[in-house]
Amino acid sequence: MSQPNAPLAGVRIADFTIHAAGPYCTHLLSQLGAECIKIESRTRPDAFRKPHAVYGRMLAATFDQVSANKLSVRLNLKQPEAVALAKRVVGVSDLAAESFRPGVMNRLGLGFEALRESKPDIVLLSLSSCGQSGPDSHFAGYAPLFGAWGGLGAMTGYSDGPPVEMRHVMDHSAGLHAAVATMAALHQRRRTGQAQHVDLAAREVASAMIGDALVQASVGITPVRPGNGDLGMAPHGIYATAKPDRWLTLAVRNDAEWEVLLQQLGRACRDPRFTTVSGRLQHREDLDRLLGQWLANCDADAMAERLQQAGLCAHVSWNMEDIAADPHLLARKALVEVSSPDIPTRLAVGAPARFAKTDDVGIRRLTPALGQDEDYVFGELLGLNRAQRDDLEAREIIL
Repeated sequence: MSQPNAPLAGVRIADFTIHAAGPYCTHLLSQLGAECIKIESRTRPDAFRKPHAVYGRMLAATFDQVSANKLSVRLNLKQPEAVALAKRVVGVSDLAAESFRPGVMNRLGLGFEALRESKPDIVLLSLSSCGQSGPDSHFAGYAPLFGAWGGLGAMTGYSDGPPVEMRHVMDHSAGLHAAVATMAALHQRRRTGQAQHVDLAAREVASAMIGDALVQASVGITPVRPGNGDLGMAPHGIYATAKPDRWLTLAVRNDAEWEVLLQQLGRACRDPRFTTVSGRLQHREDLDRLLGQWLANCDADAMAERLQQAGLCAHVSWNMEDIAADPHLLARKALVEVSSPDIPTRLAVGAPARFAKTDDVGIRRLTPALGQDEDYVFGELLGLNRAQRDDLEAREIIL
């Protein structure tokens, strides 16, 4: 069921991942054309199939954003026969992916060495909080922990405030890194014919995003939480405007642009502290207060357009309604409609990449109902007849 002209056409994934980070990895690969078989059960469905009060959603949570395109089969992995069937699915796949706590796959009988018995050249992706080895490998974790423990939270927020909790940016960043690493492993397998176990730690992804701060710390400099500021530009920030919660984002790169900004705002600034970039950087707090006063009564959208026409870097900080209605994103199919049983049709984020020689990328099928693709997977791929499947369901192997 992969797309014949897509970049990853012909690649099949046995997907044991749950929640967001791991499923986002396999979702990206499915948008690039891989056939992704999601393995779950009625007793343990993916948590994102259900309402998720933690994320403020009392309908289905973010399942569309990480599981559209995927096929769904049910296997009760507490049963040895179900584990054997899972191995058969892996045996006809190129890649297996999991995002459990380290050790879970081994206890299920689905660890790397066990899967190699079914598929000698299998690529296994294991995405976890702290990796498969090391003294902290036993820790489970969600996105806020990844960002906090990896140091990204400490570098996010205002300099006089607390660290800012990082949520889905961490899940999706970890999933993106996992997708890149997995494609590299598939390429290596194509060259060498050898199996590969990709071990990705979400916590380390967070640390990889603050390399400059780590360098500062290593030479005895205490990194400063930058807020909305920039090391080389001022003003550089987000400013309130006349309409509540309508914010203008602005970045001024040099002294010439500062003069253009003053002209566009109809202001004269004789304060010598703000004449040069170095002065504006040194006194950025006073500068931000001044800009805040000048922009407080403006229309954010009109001002953004005006400053853009003058060659300045400015834009309204768009909310979700802006994005959902944007004709540019809709025209590029960056936003697509999806639906699933009992949930109204709604928008999901499509593939962010385009390929000149194919349009077979992105979301191609609706979010799967639990077990909806068993005729294809268990019937066509594994060769089980209806009587065999009925027996497995009666004994709660397929559940």
